[in-house]
Amino acid sequence: MRKRILAALASAAFVLGLGMTVAPAAEAAPYCGITWGSLQKSKAGMSTAKITDFRAGKHDCFDRLVVDLNYKVKGYSVRYVDVVRSPGSGFAVPLSGAADLQITVLAPAYDDNGRITYNPRSNPRQLVNVSGYTTFRQVAMAGSFEGETTLGLGVRARLPMRVLVLDGPGNGSRLVIDVAHKW
Repeated sequence: MRKRILAALASAAFVLGLGMTVAPAAEAAPYCGITWGSLQKSKAGMSTAKITDFRAGKHDCFDRLVVDLNYKVKGYSVRYVDVVRSPGSGFAVPLSGAADLQITVLAPAYDDNGRITYNPRSNPRQLVNVSGYTTFRQVAMAGSFEGETTLGLGVRARLPMRVLVLDGPGNGSRLVIDVAHKW
């Protein structure tokens, strides 16, 4: 009798245990539908465009950096690096944040006579005020040398990013760098 009771209890425990197993979780949808990844984004081509301004914006799912140019931008490179370096000198550009994005626009921040087309209003290490942003920590001018302009973008972590080229205003264009708030 005792063996039957123990067997019945063991069977009940087994059946109850099966009922308590959890089905494997379904794969979660990407954050805000973002599927960008964090690998380098680039396009070849030197431009006759000149950089005229930088601005940033906050969105629900990402932070955005915009580089304004007076004509069409043709080439750029945006990639995560260990250290952003100034073009020409190779000096390190220290940035706030846990990850550094090096943004190289194949367009100068000076005209054909060497006159500056973009002059940081106050501090080249703080081109845009990004305090209070979810992902951005610092935007710094690394330099403009031999027709290329390099920026450093300090971000909270290595997160997905995308690069867009948008037309306008007028004959100009905008290089847009979006960095997601999370994966």
